[in-house]
Amino acid sequence: MEQRRAQRYKLQLPLQIVQVGDRRVNRDEKTRDISSGGVSFVSPDEVEVGGRIEYVITLSGSTPPVRIRCLGKVLRSRKPESAVTYEVAMTMERYQFVKSDEVEPLLAATA
Repeated sequence: MEQRRAQRYKLQLPLQIVQVGDRRVNRDEKTRDISSGGVSFVSPDEVEVGGRIEYVITLSGSTPPVRIRCLGKVLRSRKPESAVTYEVAMTMERYQFVKSDEVEPLLAATA
């Protein structure tokens, strides 16, 4: 039986991948589930396991939208048999609420 430290919530929220390792990217995805310790999503592209990742989650239903910029590590990136997409899981080690127009990466600020 699988045991998790934090309860997971199945939520499909807008997810923007901002940086993977040293590479700046701009990929729009959707969360599959979220907890206080991490996020999972489905992606057409594989993401390197063990690497640092920065992402922004947008909480829907508010005007202006509430955005949370997160810094974490990729725990899992696997393509199940007969699937066309990868299941990606990542931690949420640091986070901050940001204004909609802020785009400065957390990784750049901590480098």
